[in-house]
Amino acid sequence: MGQYILEREMVIPRETGDVFSFFGDPRNLEAITPPWLHFKILTPMPLELAAGVKIVYRLRLHGIPIKWVTKITIWEPPDGFVDEQIQGPYTQWIHTHRFEAVPEGTRMRDRVLYRVPGGNLVHSLFVRRKLEKIFAFRQEAITRILTSADREAALQTDQCLSDS
Repeated sequence: MGQYILEREMVIPRETGDVFSFFGDPRNLEAITPPWLHFKILTPMPLELAAGVKIVYRLRLHGIPIKWVTKITIWEPPDGFVDEQIQGPYTQWIHTHRFEAVPEGTRMRDRVLYRVPGGNLVHSLFVRRKLEKIFAFRQEAITRILTSADREAALQTDQCLSDS
């Protein structure tokens, strides 16, 4: 069974502490996840992330409801954190989030190490393209939310849209 890596990088014109705080609030995950996944956090809020914290989500893939449970395995504010799937659609999912101060703001790096049931065939036919679309949406949403003049207003709008 193959192991795959997805890497993305972007620069956000905000201070590292602000960017980390945004990603450290699990409610913001819904705002940066494509609506076609019908993503919902089931863990009661508010939830303060730290090493060892588990988060339960529900989403739909190809119309099939899926329960996804992740655990924060590394928590290093404001430099980054790691979440690992302990139950869900992948046979392995380790998502490393890194934040680095740069003159333009914060360089954010995502690195996902993952394995899929069905190996290379399933990965080639279904998973790779779907993940690329999800992370493209994510980068667009992050840019829209974190580069807006009023981040709170942008978040309020996104949350209202996802509630309707």
